[in-house]
Amino acid sequence: MKTRTFYYILADIFAVSVAFLFFIWLKPGSQRFYLPMYYKPFLIFLFVWISVSFSIDKYRIYKKKSFNEVLFPIIVGDLIILATVTVLIYAFQLFQYSRMIVFGTIGVSFVLEIVLGYLFYTSQKLRRDADYLDMFTGLTLKALKKQQKLIDADEVMLAKIKAPIPPLNKELIVRDSGEGVLHFIENQISVEHAYTLLVSTTNRFNIENQPNDFYNAIINLRKVNGIIRINKFHEVVNSKLPHGGIFIGCVQTNLLVKQKILKKFPPLINYMMYIPFFIWKRVIPKLPVTKRIYFFITKGRNRALSKAETFGRLFSCGFELVAEEMINDNQYFAARKIQEPSFDYSPTYGPLIRLKRVGKNGKIIYVYKMRTMHPYSEYLQQYVYEHFDLQEGGKFKNDFRVNTAGKYLRRFWIDELPMLVNLFRGDLKVVGVRPLSKHYFDLYDEGLKAKRIKSRPGLIPPFYADMPKTLEEIQKSEHRYLDAYKKNPIITDFRYFWKATYNILFKKARSN
Repeated sequence: MKTRTFYYILADIFAVSVAFLFFIWLKPGSQRFYLPMYYKPFLIFLFVWISVSFSIDKYRIYKKKSFNEVLFPIIVGDLIILATVTVLIYAFQLFQYSRMIVFGTIGVSFVLEIVLGYLFYTSQKLRRDADYLDMFTGLTLKALKKQQKLIDADEVMLAKIKAPIPPLNKELIVRDSGEGVLHFIENQISVEHAYTLLVSTTNRFNIENQPNDFYNAIINLRKVNGIIRINKFHEVVNSKLPHGGIFIGCVQTNLLVKQKILKKFPPLINYMMYIPFFIWKRVIPKLPVTKRIYFFITKGRNRALSKAETFGRLFSCGFELVAEEMINDNQYFAARKIQEPSFDYSPTYGPLIRLKRVGKNGKIIYVYKMRTMHPYSEYLQQYVYEHFDLQEGGKFKNDFRVNTAGKYLRRFWIDELPMLVNLFRGDLKVVGVRPLSKHYFDLYDEGLKAKRIKSRPGLIPPFYADMPKTLEEIQKSEHRYLDAYKKNPIITDFRYFWKATYNILFKKARSN
């Protein structure tokens, strides 16, 4: 056990003891009566406290890279301790003593723990930063001295531009992230080149100070989760790279965090640990009312991100994905600059979204739906189309953009209920071709596109009447419907409506 960890444990025990003695003193006559009565239950309480703290890895503060990583186990640990003690008191009636002393001790200990955690984390961070600075300075001076022996004084500037950097970048990457990350990066770019910028930052100003179009590649070893304004950071990276420049980074996705928590703890306890994370990190930031509270408290740091949202943000900021790999519980990616950022100032996070769709006469309409995909998934349509096959019905196989709740919402058409607003507004009719995004619309043949824009899209597409399996069959189905609708609109829609209803009720036709 590290010395600092041992001191942290002692400080934690001292904090709990101080809180306990404070409430013993606060209770009238407690010095004479309560202290002899409570010392055995207190020792049991202290044992539960330390056991829970060890099980959630609270004491190994030297491994924490941010204060949020210190704060999270404190909050979760105290909740578990509170639940355990409450069960012991009320359910099993093991201890007959003052509730004020018990719950007061937990409350005051929680406050003292936060203070202690902050002090220990700050001292550890200062020590780590100093060690890193010394190492970095030493390696840099060593590399410069070695380089100066090889060149004349009047050739310094020329050599600085043309010569590759000594293997400083490699050593830093291995030290920070490991050999696997170095291999991933070397498969994409030359790590030791003078035009490769290596940083480990969550602050976009560290990138903004770099010259424009000087570096061919930028590597950031810090996780995207810790960046306060992710899109602004990526936009700055985009501005510093030339067309075709490479940006390499990493993210710890929601799925990886969930797997890590569930594997770390025994069954049932692992879900008790995961539920607070899910509510705080994934539910609260998505709700309009609580979103402002979440970002006010966290400032956007260490947020929960899905793979789809991370990649979607890259595409929205002018990059295309060229490689991805999971290494050391992190998802690493390499992205190429292909255009300027789209500057999306109003991304959708909430449960209700508006989607751009091609309507009558080619006019863009906004269709209301319940969210079934992760944020920024709309930017990944071309990427998913190129990397994933279409399944029966024209949907993509293993579409990672669809979230867990979205699978069930789609299966029972709950996600399409808000489209009734579009029906009342006149954007859609009851039966008609499915309203398509511009990307899907462009996949259709020119003849079908010309027919489609002559009528309004519908809530119930001819797909459920004909049940086509491929994109080609879907187009043929829509050709037949549109030709019939042109000749006799009312009878055609009536016939397709009842045929689709029969297939849905009796043939289990579903939307995936």
